[in-house]
Amino acid sequence: MQDFPKAARGVLASVPSEADPDPIETQEWLEAFDAVVREHGQTRAQYLFDRLADHAQTRGVQSSRARITPYRNSIGLEAQPPYPGDLALEARLGAAIRWNALAMVMRANRQAPELGGHLASYASAADLFEVGFHHHFKGPDHPDGGDLVYFQPHSAPGVYARAYLEGFLGEADLARYRQEVLLPGQTTAGSRGLSSYPHPWLMPDFWQFPTGSMGLGPIGAIYQARFLRYQEHRGLADSSQRRVWGFFGDGEMDEPESIGALSLAARERLDNLVFVINCNLQRLDGPVRGNSRIIDELEALFGGAGWNVIKVLWGSDWDVLFARDHEGALLRAFAQTVDGQFQTFSANDGAYNRERFFGQSAELMRLVANLSDADIDRLRRGGHDPRKLHAAYAAAQAHRGQPTVILAKTMKGFGLGSAGQGRMTTHQQKKLEQDDLAQFRERFGLPLSDAQLSELSFYRPAAESAEMRYLEARRDALGGALPRRRARASISLPSVLGRTFGGFALSADGKEMSTTMAAVRMLGQLLKDSTLGPRIVPIVADEARTFGMAGLFRQVGIYSPLGQMYEPEDLGSMLYYREERGGQILEEGISEAGAISSWIAAATSYSVSDLPMLPFYIYYSMFGWQRVGDLIWAAADQRARGFLLGATAGRTTLSGEGLQHQDGGSHVGLATVPNCRAYDPAYAYEVAVLFEHGIREMLEEQRDVFYYLTVGNENQPQPSMPADVREGIIRGLYALPTDFEGEADLQILASGALLEQARTAASMLWNDHGLRARLWSATSYSELQREALAWQRAQRMNPQQQRPQPWISQQLGGCRGPVLAVSDYVRAWPELIRAFVAQPYHTLGTDGFGRSATRPALRAFFEVDAASILLTALAALAEEGRFDPAELQAVRRRHERDTIGDIAPWLR
Repeated sequence: MQDFPKAARGVLASVPSEADPDPIETQEWLEAFDAVVREHGQTRAQYLFDRLADHAQTRGVQSSRARITPYRNSIGLEAQPPYPGDLALEARLGAAIRWNALAMVMRANRQAPELGGHLASYASAADLFEVGFHHHFKGPDHPDGGDLVYFQPHSAPGVYARAYLEGFLGEADLARYRQEVLLPGQTTAGSRGLSSYPHPWLMPDFWQFPTGSMGLGPIGAIYQARFLRYQEHRGLADSSQRRVWGFFGDGEMDEPESIGALSLAARERLDNLVFVINCNLQRLDGPVRGNSRIIDELEALFGGAGWNVIKVLWGSDWDVLFARDHEGALLRAFAQTVDGQFQTFSANDGAYNRERFFGQSAELMRLVANLSDADIDRLRRGGHDPRKLHAAYAAAQAHRGQPTVILAKTMKGFGLGSAGQGRMTTHQQKKLEQDDLAQFRERFGLPLSDAQLSELSFYRPAAESAEMRYLEARRDALGGALPRRRARASISLPSVLGRTFGGFALSADGKEMSTTMAAVRMLGQLLKDSTLGPRIVPIVADEARTFGMAGLFRQVGIYSPLGQMYEPEDLGSMLYYREERGGQILEEGISEAGAISSWIAAATSYSVSDLPMLPFYIYYSMFGWQRVGDLIWAAADQRARGFLLGATAGRTTLSGEGLQHQDGGSHVGLATVPNCRAYDPAYAYEVAVLFEHGIREMLEEQRDVFYYLTVGNENQPQPSMPADVREGIIRGLYALPTDFEGEADLQILASGALLEQARTAASMLWNDHGLRARLWSATSYSELQREALAWQRAQRMNPQQQRPQPWISQQLGGCRGPVLAVSDYVRAWPELIRAFVAQPYHTLGTDGFGRSATRPALRAFFEVDAASILLTALAALAEEGRFDPAELQAVRRRHERDTIGDIAPWLR
């Protein structure tokens, strides 16, 4: 051990202990325990060990050990089931898939080096996937229903390579990896571009789940497994035999979303969930844990959260070494080896490993005395041994009462030779030289000529070969190919008329209510619909009472797989907290990420389970986009269908809650999501119209869109819906009825919480100045902009074709005077339509940081209250010479706005 690096000595796992004061007694205890294991087996020993640990805690004795087991496989050789497949055929198929994945990336980079791609991740994960594909992943036609697989994103080339062998993708498709868009004039030759990572929006018949933003796959898989149970417990579908598999990287587990919901999976006993973590010990720049061991850390983390942990660390070749190792030398050496050193071992050959690992002690050297350097070089980690992986997968499927995590140790860049295996630069490896390709060919026994290597020719065994017959037979037995995505549900649910659930809003006649309360009341009515009601999934992140949803506790109950095992404190009240196994509400606690993940599972159920559902997730609007913008983008990629309700909308309605609660930007963020229909309704009848339209579009027409509606908590008189405004509500703008005759002097556009402020300002303009303002409800600036941009592009592409003007131009084109838009969101929201307003255009918004104050004070501070709207309107008219600037200053003094100062709200 003289030459063994210092960094690998004694850094790790065992906690230093004081000298044993009574070694004889200690030995007696250990021998007694050994006798129990020998005479009565590990199960009895485990029981006694757990009872002793529990008893020790009652006496105030705490363990100083981390929750980790020795650094070896959880499933011993004696418990390992026979392998159910033909290892030789599977090896040849695996070699072909590995080669095609490699060739795909390299060919793309020969064409254009900027295309990128990854060789090393799939090289480490290939066996993890292939054992599942051959023996465990049930396809969509399986009698039990199909399994759901979240694929490690950097391994996408390997999944494409398998689809090529299956005939789903052709050579021309593989040749267009990361080339989804071609230059004008380039021909597709019947091929399709392949997306860099799993993206359902770009490949809607293939990828089921988007995992390219690392960390979102784990939380998505957990809530997907939970939603399958929800469907089952509510009697909507038999999903009892379906399983969710999640393949993730060890470095990926550093993302908060990766581990944030582990306790939920354990708490709800999701034994239909299996994580397989590809522990190749490397992230993008270097070791995941250079100076410790990520597998130990993950075992403690998952075990502490209540998961069943299975470690697959060493391949079958190590079984002989462990059997010879009567002194425990291997485990002692592993305990002293950190991941940074394991990486170095993987990057070097057998001679190096003989000297630097086995050379630590005489005991270790004796274990490999009969092995050549080549034999040592071939010692595999467990993640590259199908026998070990099958044993782990089978154990995970048989386990009951807990989710399972399989920690599979692999080598990043496995098989890529000295150019790519275990190197610090492995993740960025895009190509291999000819000699490296030849080594790869020899390593995996590929029947490729030197010319085929040089040309990076794709390889598929003959259709009638034993390999291809085996490939087809295995997938047929498991219910068809994976991944595959269902683009449409087999049934379309009928739409619901707004008057059946929102009649009170359509004919409100001035009744005072908030739009949040109106939306919740409509939701309660929708839940009573005999067809649609059972398909609705109300979701809330621990704010149901804040949003007035407590009545739904009694109406439909809160979902809990365990039912209600306690007597709630408020049992005697009408709105008591009712949990039940068949409950309909998903009450997610204080977890916006968890709630949006549940919403995604429900919003994509039409594809995942051929079961259309309609989720309504209601939340503080600030904590929607701000907290989970990445997950919302993943929902869009996954073609989600459902409603997001941003309650307590705007920056001035939540008043005393202050800076981090007041939403001024969510609409701007969601305007960037192409399939999100974002609206800021001011009145209850607008909410009813948008609910009706969204239900028709998403459930009846099965369009891949979702709706974001911001609703407010401020009670206001609600007018009945005027005639002939439905189209304008949906398209984004309509004129409100006026009390005056003739042409208006200016136009005021407003939405959401501030429309009533605009109405007051319009009254002030008429009563105090004799000026007529036409008032417009701008329900969606983003919808107006999208239509206008599409019209503008069409005009540019084909100016000779006659087409109707965009809606914004149709509505405002003939209007007189300046246009003023006011929003409780930042100015960037109404600024979206500036290019399409012919008149002078002025905007007011709530740019800046929020404050705790009353609503009137906040609106005055942000200069969006009625007085500010009035003054801005008069200034706009003064610019056109239609109002006296001197009188404007007098109006400012009258409204006490002449001493505010020169610092804008967004600079304070």
